[in-house]
Amino acid sequence: MSNESLKEFSSLEIEPLIADRPAEPRDSSRIMAVCRADGALLHRNFRDLPELLGPGDMLVLNRSKVWKARLWAKKQTGGKSEILLMAPSTGDRTVWTGLCRKIIDGQVLACPGGVTAECLKRNTDGSFSFKFSAPVDEAYLAANGEVPLPTYILKARKRRGVESPPDEPNYQTVYAAEAGSIAAHTAGFHFTPELLARLASSGVKTAFVTLHIGWGTFRPVRSEDPASHVMMEEACEVSPGAAAAINAHRAAGGRVIAVGTSSMRTLETFSDENGVVASGSGKAGLFIRPGYKFNVAGAFITNLHVPESAPLYMTAAFAGRELLFKAYAEAVKEKYRFYSYGDSMFIC
Repeated sequence: MSNESLKEFSSLEIEPLIADRPAEPRDSSRIMAVCRADGALLHRNFRDLPELLGPGDMLVLNRSKVWKARLWAKKQTGGKSEILLMAPSTGDRTVWTGLCRKIIDGQVLACPGGVTAECLKRNTDGSFSFKFSAPVDEAYLAANGEVPLPTYILKARKRRGVESPPDEPNYQTVYAAEAGSIAAHTAGFHFTPELLARLASSGVKTAFVTLHIGWGTFRPVRSEDPASHVMMEEACEVSPGAAAAINAHRAAGGRVIAVGTSSMRTLETFSDENGVVASGSGKAGLFIRPGYKFNVAGAFITNLHVPESAPLYMTAAFAGRELLFKAYAEAVKEKYRFYSYGDSMFIC
C-alpha cells in the first residue's frame, strides 16, 4: 500500500452496500469493534454499546443540527438549478457562500418563496457568493429548503427503484440542538434516547461540542500527495462546561471516546499536546491523516466512509492503515451497510 494515498480502499466492492435509508430502529444498526492492540474484530449491534463501555468512559458528541440547506432554483432561461448553502457571510443573512453548478457572475436565480439569488462571484475554494433579495434565515429554510442528502444515497435509491423514506427526521441526530451543518454528524445517528439513558445508567458520561459540518468534511482528497490537501475551515465551539468535564475525566484516568470525525476534529482543534482541552469558539482546519498524534480521545466511534474522503484519512490515522483496510474488507465480506445511513465501527 502507498505511504500516503488511501486509494486502495476504492478497490473494495462498496457500491451494492451503500445504505439508502437508516436502520429502524436506529440502534439496531451494526457496529464492528476494532481492537488496535491485537487487531481483533468483533461484530455487534449498536444497542449493545453499553456492554462495550463502562463508568470509566465519556462520549463526546457533536450537537450541531443540519439545516435544510438545499434550495431548488430556476434560471432566467427556465432551466432547473439548485444551491447548496454553506454559510451566511453577513449578519442579516442576505449574502451566503454556496455551491452551484454551471453558474456565472451576475446570473440571477429564482428561488422558492419569491426570493431571488444573484451570483456575485466565484471564490478561490470553488464555492460562490450569492446575494439574496431577502434574508435566508432558519425560518425561510424550514419553509423552502430541503434536506441536503448526499448524492450517493439518491443515486442508490434510483438504481434500486425504492421509495424514499422521510429524510427530514432521519437525517439528524436525536440530540441535535444548534443549526448550522450542511451534512449530518452521521456517527450519532445510531443513538436513541433510550440507548443514551441506558449508557448513563451504566455510568458512561457524555459531553457535547459543536462543529458545523460544511464542505471541508466531504470535499474529496484528490491530490496524489495528500499532504497538499487543504482542509476548508469549519466553525466549532467547546463550552467551558464541556472543556472542564472532559479535562476532569481524563485527569481521573478516564477514557474519552470521540463520536464522529467532527467531534474528534473539534477536540484536536481545542487541545494542547498534553490533551488539555480549552474552551472557546473558532475554526477547525485540521486535515488529520496517517502519522498524526491524537491528543485527547482513547477510542473512536465512526461510520464507514467514502474513499478519498477526509473522514477516511482521519480514521486511518487513528486505527492504522493496515488494520483499517482489514476492517473494511471484513465489513464488505459481512455485508455491513456503508456511508451516512450505514453501520459503524468502535475503534478502541
